[in-house]
This record gives sequence, C-alpha cells and structure tokens, in this order.
Amino acid sequence: MRQINQTQVTEFLLLGLSDDLHTQKLLFILFLGVYLVTVLGNLLLISLVQADSQLHTPMYFFLCNLSLADLCFSTNIVPQALAHLLSRKKVISFTRCAAQLLFFLIFGCTQCALLAVMSYDRFVAICNPLHYHSVMTRSVCVQLASGSWTSGVLVSVVDTTFTLRLPYQGSNSIAHFFCEAPALLVLASTDPHTSEMAIFLMGVVILLIPVSLILVSYGRIIVTVVKIKSAAGRLKAFSTCGSHLLVVILFYGSAIVTYMTPKSSKEQEKLVSVFYAVVTPMLNPLIYSLRNKDVKGSLRKVAMRNCPCGVRTTH
Repeated sequence: MRQINQTQVTEFLLLGLSDDLHTQKLLFILFLGVYLVTVLGNLLLISLVQADSQLHTPMYFFLCNLSLADLCFSTNIVPQALAHLLSRKKVISFTRCAAQLLFFLIFGCTQCALLAVMSYDRFVAICNPLHYHSVMTRSVCVQLASGSWTSGVLVSVVDTTFTLRLPYQGSNSIAHFFCEAPALLVLASTDPHTSEMAIFLMGVVILLIPVSLILVSYGRIIVTVVKIKSAAGRLKAFSTCGSHLLVVILFYGSAIVTYMTPKSSKEQEKLVSVFYAVVTPMLNPLIYSLRNKDVKGSLRKVAMRNCPCGVRTTH
C-alpha cells in the first residue's frame, strides 16, 4: 500500500523470512510441524499434571503456568505466520498488529517471571527441604503465579504504549514475520529514542532482574549441593534443576540478544526471533518430559490405563 507522509499507516506489510516461493513452502511445513508439536506437547503436559495427583506439587503447578504461557505465546504468532507463508500479500491491520504485539509481550514477559519463580522453588526445595512445604504453600504458589502474570501484563502495556504512541507515516513494510517492537520502531516517523529507552528499562525489569534472581538461586543451590557427601545425592539434586536451567538458557539467551544488546543485522534478528518465538515453546515440554522421571511415569500410567488391548495381569 502506498502511503504519503501526512497519512497515518492503517496496515503493515510483513516482509517475512524469505521471498523465495520454494523456501516459503519449506518453512510452512517446518513451522506447521513445530506448531503441532508445541500444541500437543504443552496440552499433554498440562493434562498429565491435572490428571495425576502425584504431580500436584508447586513445581508442576508453575510448569503448568509456563506451558499455558508457551501455548498462548506460540498461538499468537505461528498461525498468522503460516497463513502469510501461503499468501502473496502479507498484510496485517494496524489494530491486529497492536494486539499481536501486546499479547506477544504479555506471554513472553510472563514466561520470564515464571522462570524466576521456578528457580526460587528449586532453591527452597534443595536448600531448605525441611521447610519446603511450609514455605511453598498453595496460597504462596497462587500468589507467585498471579504476580508473574500481572508483571507480564504491566510490562507489556508499557512497552506497547511507548511503541504505538509514535506516529507511523510513510513506509509500512516491516522487515519481520510478526509485529515486534524493535521492527516497528524503525518505521516511526519521529525519533524513537525515548521509546527505545523505555523499552530497554522494561527489559531490565523483566529480563535482567529475573536473571539475577535465577543466578542467586542457583548459586546457593550449587553451594548446597557441593556440600552433599554422596555422589548419588548430588546427582539427584542437580537432576531436579537440569531441565529448568536448560529452558532458562534457551529462552533468556535469545531474548537478551534481541532486547538488551546493540542492534544486529535484520536477518540475524529474525533468526533469533524464530528461535524464541517458534522453537522454544516446542522445546520446553519436551525438555521437561524427556528429562523428568515423574512426567514419564505419569505418561506411562495414562498410556496403560487407556490401552485398548483390555489385557489385565492377574496374580
């Protein structure tokens, strides 16, 4: 759509990941497969936790919230990206772009807070095991989860407001496959420095502060685990943290590269965005299920319960 300088942009053109038709078809197949695994994996994890009373613990309560945020995060982006990979005109209205940006930030920021909360849960479980159940009560868990979602909403509202308060006139081509703040700010008709600083400060709040809490928690955990005399005890303690730590590295690493480092090339920014917006929500349930004996045991019980063979062993 052709714009003149005095006309406010009413829709954006998403340039996507590639102009090549063959590449777009391959990306469609790849994205569709990843999205299906994301939906099935996260729904399965949530269902298992709800169905198995042995998984009704604080750690799995927070994991359910993380899976829900992952599911919503991916659904906010991937279906539209799939539709655009099959269409020639990759247009999104200003209103839909604003909504996508808002929900992208809500679910992404909530994940940041939840990962910090989960590290605190592991800290209490390993460093203060005798007081774990008195500290991580049901009400405390609900408050921590609610606080994570609330912080995600507050930070996203601030970021979205500072992004969309700028006038967008003239160019409406976004060099991205979805509406993300850095990609939008470069199209602003005025200097976006104030908005960039506000978004950077919100990044400090929702990225660096949780990362600091995670580092402190794991620092204390490492000190405690090192003092355990038996190798089996140390291995068991570390195994309860391994999945969470791997998810933290994957999610925070890519998010910090995008929002807290100097601007890189547009192609590099898009590749990083593909990783944390498309791939990471798929990896989280796989990491927790494949590395967790409780989840695998629960999955086996459900599979045996629903086995159509109808054979029961008698003793």
